[in-house]
Amino acid sequence: MDGIFGWLGEHGAHQDVIKQMRHAARFSTEGLLHAHSSQILGVAACSRFEKAHIHVENGLAATLTGRPHFIDDELAFVARDQNPAVAVAHGWVRFGEKLPTLMRGNFAFAVLEPLKKRACLVLDRVGSERLCYARKNGQIVFGTSVQSVAAHPAVGRVIDPQAIYDYLYFHAIPAPRSIYQGVQKLMPGQIVTFKDGQMHAGFYWQADYTPDTAGFDAQRGRFRSVLDQAVRDADAPGTAAFLSGGTDSSTIVGALTAARSAPVDTFSIGFDAEGFDEMEYARCAVERYGSRAHEYYLKPDDIVSAIPVIAREYDEPLGNASAVPTYFCARTAHEAGFARMLAGDGGDEIFGGNARYAKQHLFEMYAHLPAVVRRGIIEPIAHLPGLSSRFPLSKLNSYIDQAKIGLPLRLESYNFLHRTPLEQIFNAEFISTIDPTSPDAALTEVYERTSTDQYLNRLMHLDMKFTLADNDLRKVGTMTETAGIEVHYPLLDDRLVAFANALPVDYKVRGQKLRWFFKQALDDLLPEKIINKSKHGFGLPFGVWSNQYAPLGDLVGDSLSAFKQRGWVQPDYLDHMLTMHRGPHASYYGVMIWVMMMLEQWLQANEH
Repeated sequence: MDGIFGWLGEHGAHQDVIKQMRHAARFSTEGLLHAHSSQILGVAACSRFEKAHIHVENGLAATLTGRPHFIDDELAFVARDQNPAVAVAHGWVRFGEKLPTLMRGNFAFAVLEPLKKRACLVLDRVGSERLCYARKNGQIVFGTSVQSVAAHPAVGRVIDPQAIYDYLYFHAIPAPRSIYQGVQKLMPGQIVTFKDGQMHAGFYWQADYTPDTAGFDAQRGRFRSVLDQAVRDADAPGTAAFLSGGTDSSTIVGALTAARSAPVDTFSIGFDAEGFDEMEYARCAVERYGSRAHEYYLKPDDIVSAIPVIAREYDEPLGNASAVPTYFCARTAHEAGFARMLAGDGGDEIFGGNARYAKQHLFEMYAHLPAVVRRGIIEPIAHLPGLSSRFPLSKLNSYIDQAKIGLPLRLESYNFLHRTPLEQIFNAEFISTIDPTSPDAALTEVYERTSTDQYLNRLMHLDMKFTLADNDLRKVGTMTETAGIEVHYPLLDDRLVAFANALPVDYKVRGQKLRWFFKQALDDLLPEKIINKSKHGFGLPFGVWSNQYAPLGDLVGDSLSAFKQRGWVQPDYLDHMLTMHRGPHASYYGVMIWVMMMLEQWLQANEH
């Protein structure tokens, strides 16, 4: 793993503290470790992929991880001639807190000025990298890993019950909270400054959704140009591509093939389980682009072997089951001699590709109907006796109830923690330690923190944070690094995100048509079969396989038995889930079983 960490405070650059923080984060020992000795400053960088750097000069320390591009010509030259941390140090002296506005790409950096008792932490616009911090006993501790920050003597590793609840709600722990009390994570586009004992957190960047009124042809030309440049910038020797057969990964492979004028090595994962395998679409893309295809079919035993790896490598619990196929796909690429892969993450969240966007369009239309129509016609019809058993409108009542809930909370109508009373899920003592409304408040804050009054843009802004930064990018980034691969996301290039944000809303979702502009603009690049396919992704047949493959089923049973002993969740609820999972609802209940199993596995791997 690549990473940075450090602190500003009384401990100084003690080598034992540095070793402790590095060991806790499992940073690579293959890279370089740097430290600056001072009475109040310790800072270090560990780099496996040569993207973590440190520079100390004239009482100022700058450390950075990532591959930023500097818009300022002088800083760009310094970054090329020396390293990006030197450019950050020089840029801080020249521009101060405006520096991140002159950077784009993936980066996380810290600047420390011990004599001024001043520090600044910054995370890139989409959260490709990660950065967290703690303030304890007058000290500021930071790092790219929650584990490294918690390992500092001034902080400590005390599990936050609210983080456990948030994890079960979101299947991840969204920033700014972390698994440990007192350790906070930066959100995308955030800048946190410390000076004279005071802290200020703000955003140096906000998504701009002001619509560009240029016509379709002009927009299409610009899109293809920006896409081409983003793919070219992400390409390098030894680069391959993920290929799931979906729209996004196929777009990356097609654009990379065009940029190189040569075939691309692609890596795909298949599942020998009905309803899960998408290899036919990946092969369709391979045939269209003439790619050199590498395929791996995942087996139930692969899940068993991957679970301890996942539990060990993530610095916080993560309940995204597609971490398994991501890991094996990246590992296959590494074994084939590749060091870098391009991934298609982000297309749905910036171009309007998630199915719930179209569904919410229907709910919003209903909410804007005249009250006399809703209350005087539709709702009385929905309550007619016998209607639900005789007509296809059986779900009308449910839809009406959902439509009455405002966004963004309507999105969580089917959340496990909303479907069952909390006292039936959790023990009373655990409930007394948490705020069940906290996740809803976090969703509302991000949904409303936008420069647009269009609900669709607000939904995508929400997904950029919770779906991508807090979940998918953590999943992909950690698993690829574990496999020895550095990943890049061309569709999350800052220029492409800015372009997509400025598209008119009906270019993103037109009626019930998702990603209307994206698909129209790429109709000559993407195979028609892929353009028209339904969304799937790297879904894992865990629910089915855990019932069919005894070693996996045993691991589930052992994990949940151990989880019962922690006293957070009602044993009856766990037993109920297992019973339902072993019946006709394996896939549905398999989701929460995986989430709880991985929480227990993570706690064990991290000695909790």
